[in-house]
Amino acid sequence: MSGFLLRRTGQAAGVLLGVTLVVFILERLTPGSLAHAILGPRADHQAVRAFDAANGLDHPLPVQYLDYLWHLLHGDLGYSYRLNQSVGSLIASQAPNDLILVGLGFALALAIALPLGIAQAVRRNRAGDQLVTAATLALYSMPSYWLALLLIAALSTGAHLLPPEAGPPGPAGILSDPRGLVLPVLTLTLVNVAWFSRYMRSAAIETLAEDYIRLARAKGLPERLVLSRHVLRNSLLAVVTLLGMSVPMLLTSGLVVEYVFNIPGVGLSYYVAAANADYPVELGITLLVGVATVTGSLLADVAYALLDPRVGTPGAGSPKQP
Repeated sequence: MSGFLLRRTGQAAGVLLGVTLVVFILERLTPGSLAHAILGPRADHQAVRAFDAANGLDHPLPVQYLDYLWHLLHGDLGYSYRLNQSVGSLIASQAPNDLILVGLGFALALAIALPLGIAQAVRRNRAGDQLVTAATLALYSMPSYWLALLLIAALSTGAHLLPPEAGPPGPAGILSDPRGLVLPVLTLTLVNVAWFSRYMRSAAIETLAEDYIRLARAKGLPERLVLSRHVLRNSLLAVVTLLGMSVPMLLTSGLVVEYVFNIPGVGLSYYVAAANADYPVELGITLLVGVATVTGSLLADVAYALLDPRVGTPGAGSPKQP
């Protein structure tokens, strides 16, 4: 397994280098020039030359790329002249809000979706399974902003049970009024429950049809242990990839929810940067999401190998174990 992990880590490093190259090229393809995008379209030639010299943009492209990598290695994601703030400090100040919001949503979604998917698989094609399948399909197909607006209309505007937005900016401000987190967390939870439970149900149905499940039941193993020791673990193999690919959603999936509930986070910052053509912020967050995607994929492979050590072993068969 160590060889498999080293190979995947090397592949991830290569992909990360490719991501930095793509973001670098996109930055150099900024309409007009990076100097005009930041200084404005009316900047004179002398100001543009001074900006290029100050930022190393008058060097050959390979030298600029190496300089770009050097800054990335030191945590420099760029500088927003519109906000008069470095991109790194902007993300650092707002990422905790995303971790709280999306982290709670994912934790609750997994706590609900995993047992729900197994329960549906055990009772598949019955009335309860069909009802839950219809509900999750509706949630899966519904845009998150529409679900958020429905929850605001029902629980805030209509019933006056919960506030329509979170607390003041910052983790301390958001946590100062936990009631303000209920609606945004509930929105993310419902969307992710619909996503994960569908895959968990499908994986559990396939696992329940395996011979070792019938053997465990024939030996008299209690149903609770059959489901927890065999069905859950082997079904998780199909869900692990989804979990790994969900890592970037810690930065992006909250974009719509942050906008609707007025929560300052990385997703909302990306939306504002796109609306205001703040290219350094856009590209800095794009790079961060790319890194998160590669990291999530690597973590999914590591978790897969830990759940089934035969993964990555030459000559290994199916990842299921009796």
